[in-house]
Amino acid sequence: MTNFTCRSFLPGSAAVFAALLAPLAAVPAWAADYDVGSIHIAAPWARATPKGASTGAGYMTITNKGTAPDRVSCVSDDASAQCQIHSMTMEDGVMKMRPVEGGLEIKPGETVTLQPGGYHVMFVGLIHALEQGNTVDVKLKFDKAGSVDVQYPIAAIGAPAPGGAAAGGSMMMQGSGGGMNMQGSGGAMSMPSSNGGANAPNSSGGSMPMNKQ
Repeated sequence: MTNFTCRSFLPGSAAVFAALLAPLAAVPAWAADYDVGSIHIAAPWARATPKGASTGAGYMTITNKGTAPDRVSCVSDDASAQCQIHSMTMEDGVMKMRPVEGGLEIKPGETVTLQPGGYHVMFVGLIHALEQGNTVDVKLKFDKAGSVDVQYPIAAIGAPAPGGAAAGGSMMMQGSGGGMNMQGSGGAMSMPSSNGGANAPNSSGGSMPMNKQ
């Protein structure tokens, strides 16, 4: 397991200026909104990944303008072998990340934001690194509203969520064949899977670099 520490080297007023600009730079200006049925998808974006990373993450805001609940799942994308919607929760001081079984529910009139540190689209088994300035083409499926193709513009590694602060840089992720644990400065992360192994490929041993989601 690898501990990580984030430090800012911006002095004085420069740090304040950077903090004010960070939310504006989080989502590229060319990010589009999408509508499918009663569902509205706003500000989709993804983070760039370091060379050798096996997973990446995408984010967005989903609003259900209808009168019935709906559920969203990730069907496919053009950057990885598999995509899933994952949750991130803190349990007894351990950050746990797991797939959302059956899709993420969006209740009538509700807006759900997928963002760093919470729900996110996980790109598992990257075919290539996610590079800043490019896009990830993703197919999402809603149980009631139907399917929609969404382009996720790729922002910088460690880019903050819109209106939020940046959340760390990268960390190492170690698999042991029976699960996956990540250690960061804020505690450990456990990533269980239904098949008794890790949710990311090549986890039978050793370690792999991964963006902090």
